[in-house]
Amino acid sequence: MVAKIITGKKLRGALHYNENKVVEGQAELILASAFAGDIDKMNFHQKLQRFENLMQLKPNVKTNTLHISLNFDSAEKLDDEKLQQIAITYMEKIGFGDQPFLAYRHYDAAHHHIHLVTTNIQATGESISLHNIGRLQSEKARKEIETEFNLVKAQGKQYKPEPAIQPIDLQKALYGKTPTKRAISNTVNAVISTYKFTSVPELNAILKQFNVVADRGAVDTAMFQKKGLVYSLLDTNGNKIGVPIKSSSLYTKPTLAYLEKQFAQHKENRLQFKPDLITKINKVLSIGKATEQTFTEALKKQGIAVVFRRSESGQTYGITFVDHNNKTVFNGSDLGKNYTAKAITGQFMQGQSFKNTIKPTQSTINSSLTAANQKHLPDIQQQQAKSPSLLETLLKPATENNSFLPKRKRRKKKLNI
Repeated sequence: MVAKIITGKKLRGALHYNENKVVEGQAELILASAFAGDIDKMNFHQKLQRFENLMQLKPNVKTNTLHISLNFDSAEKLDDEKLQQIAITYMEKIGFGDQPFLAYRHYDAAHHHIHLVTTNIQATGESISLHNIGRLQSEKARKEIETEFNLVKAQGKQYKPEPAIQPIDLQKALYGKTPTKRAISNTVNAVISTYKFTSVPELNAILKQFNVVADRGAVDTAMFQKKGLVYSLLDTNGNKIGVPIKSSSLYTKPTLAYLEKQFAQHKENRLQFKPDLITKINKVLSIGKATEQTFTEALKKQGIAVVFRRSESGQTYGITFVDHNNKTVFNGSDLGKNYTAKAITGQFMQGQSFKNTIKPTQSTINSSLTAANQKHLPDIQQQQAKSPSLLETLLKPATENNSFLPKRKRRKKKLNI
């Protein structure tokens, strides 16, 4: 199990995100803890009011929202009742057992995952500290729950969460069936919370695969000079369509200033996955003669997208590899001289065998491993649990038995407590 925590100032946004998923048929409310009345008959504003009544008791606390996603291995078989028990146990272990919270089961990925929404303002008017909650409370809780509920351990090699991001349905977005802002927000939040990138172009290498692009504007524009950033939909030809959405208006506010704080961190965190990417590329290169198409398709089967960067005249000047397995992005030049656009495309033009022209890069792999070990980089699941993000999102992530459950009014699907 992997827990990802977002702390914020707008509970309305967190609630909107999950309620919109329900409307779209991609989620279901399975648990409402400490909500009086029939939750099935409550609308969005009534649910929000429950939280706002508490937040008004201590208005000087700005960071008053906790949005958590609990993600489970794709091999797990978890019904609603088991997910309800896990949600209740997790919230109690991190100190939020007495807080009202909503649990939503999401269906937008191959693996089971639930989202929890609550506030840290208590009925007494005091607030629960959110400082280092991921490292101090959540990490301990998730490990204990893995043992208590016999779950696949996140640190185990067999743990395989599936991607939750799907390309935006352009027809639904353009014809109003899925509001453009919501569609862009869901995709951007999911990408920035799970992938590791070190620049806007690298971010776009990921986003463009889901029909979205981040745009700073031309260098000589006021938006670029003021470090503005907007997000737009892309059509099937990669052209921007619709009205651009300001980054500051999206739920997690993925502005350029926010992204720049992530770049340095991602630059180190992704190093541990560099050797694995090189190994997979070498495996494809060693097969023999290849064209751009066969090279791209072969890596796609390995879970790696190849993005060739071209000038307006069509000349290839760069290559980027998006590793969907490890959620990382590397430019070819970052991997080594054998993986630059010039080196790769040079072989296409000559029609030569890669097997005879690309030398083994074990030294490169060893140096990458050494660099990663020197930094004592954490396991990917641990690092993601500590990351602030979708949202995939959207969208960074304990032994008490369940004897307390009978005290609560439970039912299989939707539950009021």
